[in-house]
Amino acid sequence: MANNFQMLAKTMHGFEGVLADELRKMGAIDVKEGKRSVLFKGDEGFMYKANLGLRTALKILRPIASFKVKNEEGLYRQVNNISWEDYLGVNGTLAVDTTVYSDNFTHSKFVALKTKDAVVDRYRDLFGKRPDVDVKHPDLRIHVHINRDYCTISLDSSGNSLHHRGYRSATNIAPINEVMAAGMLLLSGWDGKSDFMDPMCGSGTVLVEAAMIACNIPPNINRREFGFEKWKDYDADLFETIFESLLKKSREFSYKILGYDKAPSAVSKCRENIKNANLSEFITVEQRDFFETEKETKGPLHMVFNPPYGERLRLEAEAFYSSIGDTLKQGYPGTEAWFISSNMEALKHVGLRPSRKITLYNGKLESKFLKYEIYEGSKKNKNNQ
Repeated sequence: MANNFQMLAKTMHGFEGVLADELRKMGAIDVKEGKRSVLFKGDEGFMYKANLGLRTALKILRPIASFKVKNEEGLYRQVNNISWEDYLGVNGTLAVDTTVYSDNFTHSKFVALKTKDAVVDRYRDLFGKRPDVDVKHPDLRIHVHINRDYCTISLDSSGNSLHHRGYRSATNIAPINEVMAAGMLLLSGWDGKSDFMDPMCGSGTVLVEAAMIACNIPPNINRREFGFEKWKDYDADLFETIFESLLKKSREFSYKILGYDKAPSAVSKCRENIKNANLSEFITVEQRDFFETEKETKGPLHMVFNPPYGERLRLEAEAFYSSIGDTLKQGYPGTEAWFISSNMEALKHVGLRPSRKITLYNGKLESKFLKYEIYEGSKKNKNNQ
């Protein structure tokens, strides 16, 4: 217990509860939901595990200092007092990210600059030389969070955002973020215990995330690096142990995962990304127009997809969404269908009553994640009424 420390996992709006649940199942201590974030405690090994295994986290931050601050001079002084030499060698590189909600600090870039100055000036005073800045691949990424007059300084253990899984080399016009896809799947209750389908699969992100959940494969197993791998106290043997233990928890999957897209280029990109994720044996992708298909599997079907909203892809939205409803109603009995859209007007034309509505943000677009239950025999029952 003595080796446990506070950490903060950042996520997207609407996924706080999902992430908290993930953390508890993973063994985190003192889990507390916040706004687009979850606080928790664990040791160094748990920090490695959280980066490797959390599906809905964007970053894992390790706070090292917090204080009240009212102006740039106070920020500089407090940051300069931190023993940065414990975390970064003088010949290392650093970068500073900021999140600022304060009337006292109106420019986040200036906060980043002031923080950087305070850090490098400490090295110059102590050693006569200073670390360099490298915004793309630093040895230490520092995160500054200011809310009103309260500042928290954290080390970013993730490096690049955790939605960069490492398998997606090809994308379409409007790809969905990997964390977004995983969060939607977990919110939908997908657990790998039925057949799965994405009828508008694009570059395959939902399919890949669905397969990794079904097989209990760590989502960030394909990443090239994490921020903590450059830290002074990085324990490579411990990381390898955590990596192997997570891999051993993968499980068999005996159902089908199917993706459709009518664009040949999308199908090609989708298959490439699935291959990169080493999941080709679990996922089948076909070039087909969903509106000309019907359910080909027996038993329950779980469906999650991200149709065009009409924001970046041109379409006759009302007719398109009406066709989604007609195709589900007429061709997909025994299906639990979930999809997300920011086109509230077009959603009125689906012609089905959703049993759940969840507000999410796809990028900056406020969207609804909707559940439609298509029952077996519903057409027959309707005709007999």
